[in-house]
Amino acid sequence: MSALAEPMAAAPPRRAGAAWRKPGLLVLPLLAFLAVFYLVPVLMMLSRASGPALDFAPVQAALTSGVAAQVFWITLKVAVITTLATLVLGYPLALFTAIAPPWLSRLLLAAVMIPFWSSILVRSYAWMVLLGRQGMVNEALIGLGLIETPMRLLNTSFAVYVGMIHILLPFMVLPIYATMKGIDGRLVWAAENLGAGALSVLRFVILPLSLPGVFAGVLVVFILCLGFYVTPALLGGPGDLMASMLIAQEVDLYNWDLASAYAAVLLVVTLLIVAAFSRLLSLDRVMGAGR
Repeated sequence: MSALAEPMAAAPPRRAGAAWRKPGLLVLPLLAFLAVFYLVPVLMMLSRASGPALDFAPVQAALTSGVAAQVFWITLKVAVITTLATLVLGYPLALFTAIAPPWLSRLLLAAVMIPFWSSILVRSYAWMVLLGRQGMVNEALIGLGLIETPMRLLNTSFAVYVGMIHILLPFMVLPIYATMKGIDGRLVWAAENLGAGALSVLRFVILPLSLPGVFAGVLVVFILCLGFYVTPALLGGPGDLMASMLIAQEVDLYNWDLASAYAAVLLVVTLLIVAAFSRLLSLDRVMGAGR
């Protein structure tokens, strides 16, 4: 082994640094992959959305459709409610996981990561079984004497929210937890030594320093909600039609141009929301560093 190590140690440093003089070469495979499997399909979608005569008739039809406007409103409403619910549930869980003893913290992280071991389709079917008229939820409520006949839980907005919150909760917890673990513990100790109680430490120390994780989790969950398909399709009813489901319906009807127009509108709306979120809720503005 020493015979192999000597020539490697004696290698001139210019060879090690030569690869870093052209860092663009390292990302060429990734750029090629994104160009073939992302950029080209998006350009094809935009070309179809512009119409055969390049008059943007499909886009005009999508923008003037009352059904599309209602569907996009439902999509935004579901995304906002789901994001707020995952934040309310995920922040305390992330905080408790961050301050828990190491063994308990690892156990909680494993519980958060376990849903990733199964696909979204499997988890959505599991909720169908749980929320059905003969499902475990109705049977438990009847057994406790709270209801006499099975409730209609499946194919409702309630089922959509429950399924989406369950699936997207880890995407909120993990960024917040990672940010909290990076908070310097000496700041908390200093605040406690100065007489701050638990609520004051949470409000003036932990909460402001954890905002980057909160913003990251909110943005990721919200964007994922806008394009969710499987869970609303399986658990929702006729009044829970999402934008992705509307696009799928047009594809099934071979209305490729209109489907592409809906997809283009959804893409533009998502980009505008991300841009507004980044500008209005930037960390510098919230923390006052930009003044």
